[in-house]
Amino acid sequence: MKKYIFFILFATILSSCTKEDVYKNIEPTATYETGEEFLVSELSIQAFTADKAFGRAIPILSDLELSFFGVGNAMFDQAWVSAPATTTSRDGLGPIFNARACSSCHLRDGRGKPLLKTGATSEGFLIRLGIGNSETTGPIGHHTYGGQLQDDSNLGIKKEADIQVNFTFIDGVYADGTKYQLRKPTYSFLNENYGSLTGVETSPRVGQQMIGLGFIDALSEASLLENADPNDADNDGISGRANYVWNVKKSKLTIGKFGWKSNQPTLDQQIAGAFNGDMGLTTSIFPVENCPDGIDCSKLSNGNNVGENVEVPNKQFSRISLYMAALSVPKRRDFKEKNVLQGKKHFNDLKCVSCHVDNFTTGKNTVLPQIDNIKIKPFSDFLLHDMGADLADNRGDFLANGNEWRTQPLWGLGLIETVNKHTFLLHDGRARNIEEAILWHGGEANTSKEDFKKLSKEKRDQLLAYLNSL
Repeated sequence: MKKYIFFILFATILSSCTKEDVYKNIEPTATYETGEEFLVSELSIQAFTADKAFGRAIPILSDLELSFFGVGNAMFDQAWVSAPATTTSRDGLGPIFNARACSSCHLRDGRGKPLLKTGATSEGFLIRLGIGNSETTGPIGHHTYGGQLQDDSNLGIKKEADIQVNFTFIDGVYADGTKYQLRKPTYSFLNENYGSLTGVETSPRVGQQMIGLGFIDALSEASLLENADPNDADNDGISGRANYVWNVKKSKLTIGKFGWKSNQPTLDQQIAGAFNGDMGLTTSIFPVENCPDGIDCSKLSNGNNVGENVEVPNKQFSRISLYMAALSVPKRRDFKEKNVLQGKKHFNDLKCVSCHVDNFTTGKNTVLPQIDNIKIKPFSDFLLHDMGADLADNRGDFLANGNEWRTQPLWGLGLIETVNKHTFLLHDGRARNIEEAILWHGGEANTSKEDFKKLSKEKRDQLLAYLNSL
């Protein structure tokens, strides 16, 4: 009898409630979309270990392409030496440089580390220099040191300078009372061997993971401009714009895709720029030795082989170009878990997807036609966005001003710790994890950042779970 009376009472109460009363406090369940774990469609790979996650090729290379991929991989890992040397295929390093091998900055094809203390050996960190900028020719390098500080050198030659780092700590509080702390680096120079660097513009940079570069190279200008809104015509507070940079092969300005400020137009030019600026190696794209005033490079032996006029000839260059173009992107993990799906909803609700765009189709890839017309989800629009004064480097780069940065692709984000044993993020590695990277967002992303700070800890953790699944 008591159970019957209770049932009648409960039914009466329930019948007096509206549907909205019953469900208003229940979080809508996000749904899994078929195939959303494939970030480069059927060319995505099932590889989640430290040695394979960022270093596997797309799965449909020919035997010849696989052979070239292997040669390029060996080039990527090999340490270059100064000339003359008994090994003529990998000499020509320097005379000044930042790294001896590509993998020094991109260990296991992954992400470099920031400078964590003065005097530490670089593991993928460098500082760009400048004394001004031209929108048509790009940053104006220092008259002695050029556009990048080299903190290492060949035997008997002085490096340009040492880098000193100091940190300032910034405390903050979420809306729910949870405290957080950010760490801001400040850089200066010691032992300036070729003159004073006082007043020079600086921009610290950390090497990015290498996955998916061929797919980015295959994106057409039209596909990138579809997301551009330089005057914020839709009044959503997001005004991404393209950078147009000097394309050496075409001898004209073309849209930028690579680098922290979209300051390189093609993958080949990005590779050649790293060879020249990071290791002091010449190519047909950048054939002039990287040499500061005070060093007579004409009197130094170079690494050119007989019959060649650059240190990395085109045949050798083509192998590493194919290697980098062919690196695939791992499939997502945990993509059907409830907290990850809820995190996806928060990602969209916070309008993170406005810049971290997950819907592109590639055009033509000049190296690998297998990459043509592939649907990809890079979680980037590859456009410039004002990220606020806190992240500004105050150094112009073609059309990019000091506050603007290219949207960083998020594919592979959750595997950086597996591959590189760290979680340092943003252009200078100041963020020690994904959460701090979000909290550094400002400018166009400030509203999203402030809304993130208003979320409950449970929802913040769900968002982080989603980002770690990418």
